[in-house]
Amino acid sequence: MGANRLTGLDAARGAAVLGMFAVHVGPPPVPEGAGWLLVAADGRAPAVFTLIAGFSLALARSRAAGPPPLRATLTRCAILAGLGLCLAALSPGILVILAFYAVYFLAAEPFTRLRTRTLAAAAGAAVVLGPVLSYTLGRAAGLRTGGRGGTPVPADLLSWSGAAGTVRELLLSGAYPLLTYFPYILVGMALGRLADLRSKRSLGLLAGAGAAAAVAGYGASWLAMGPGGRRASLLDAVAREHPWAAAEPDPVAAVLAEQFGAIPSTSWDWLLLAGPYSQTPLETLGNAGTGAALLGLLALAARVGRVARALRPLAAVGAMALSVYVVHAVALAMFLRGWTGWDALAGFSACAMAGCLVWDHFLRGTRLGRGPLEWALRAVTPA
Repeated sequence: MGANRLTGLDAARGAAVLGMFAVHVGPPPVPEGAGWLLVAADGRAPAVFTLIAGFSLALARSRAAGPPPLRATLTRCAILAGLGLCLAALSPGILVILAFYAVYFLAAEPFTRLRTRTLAAAAGAAVVLGPVLSYTLGRAAGLRTGGRGGTPVPADLLSWSGAAGTVRELLLSGAYPLLTYFPYILVGMALGRLADLRSKRSLGLLAGAGAAAAVAGYGASWLAMGPGGRRASLLDAVAREHPWAAAEPDPVAAVLAEQFGAIPSTSWDWLLLAGPYSQTPLETLGNAGTGAALLGLLALAARVGRVARALRPLAAVGAMALSVYVVHAVALAMFLRGWTGWDALAGFSACAMAGCLVWDHFLRGTRLGRGPLEWALRAVTPA
């Protein structure tokens, strides 16, 4: 695959990483007036990052002679999970996603063996059924009004009850649970099979279809909540089930801000939202469309030599996204705790792009070229 085509894919992943920076350390909507930035990144950044992970997985498997041994897959997932648990234990002030990623990749293994049409059908079904199942199980699991949004830490594994709670977080109640985030992996895998990064027409279709899906998802939610009148019904549910939020300027947003990864299980009207981290079918469709459109547009842009060169700093970040993510989490936990605002966002973004660009310049073509942690992960789990 040509370098420029990989540049587009890496640049899309890098954009998702910078989106995470915006959410983690960027300026708040008030008083700095950065509402537009949070609208663009909040909720979408991890979703797009996860979708691109599925896309990359499909590409890697298409180039491989066969599936990797199960032992190698289990080892990679165990390392990712351990890394995620350790980062969460440092309390970096962010919701660490890596342990959840380990579960996604493990769950993806059976789907890598499906035919493309079957995989695409499974992805479409997961977009709808994952959030609905999460909502339904939330009622049975005591998560009707809250209790979602946590991330596991090593101490949780010291008791049977803690281990059981960790499993529940990873599958249902955590910040990025399997039920509501795995659909992004499946959609990304399906797109990785269907889209041809070598074809201008295919990339145009990817970008156009993604934009249409984003408009459909977010637009359907707007129609339901606005002209459809379902927001009034949802406000009634908030007043009944979440009375503490009734006095907030936006009661619905206040309830969602108290949990991540899924909606409360108090009214079916929650499933019509498309707000950040609600992970409803409509938000999932919108976020997946955003990721597909971003990937298609950047891959198209990277076909132009000058643009590809301009994208190199962003692509360098995307090529070693795991290393960048871990370094930024450690920095937040140990050196830069509480640093937020425009200066923090600019500092993290500039350091990441400059550092990765220098790394790429000197180590491109070597085993370490795509990042130190990426190399280590491959080195200890040879296929």
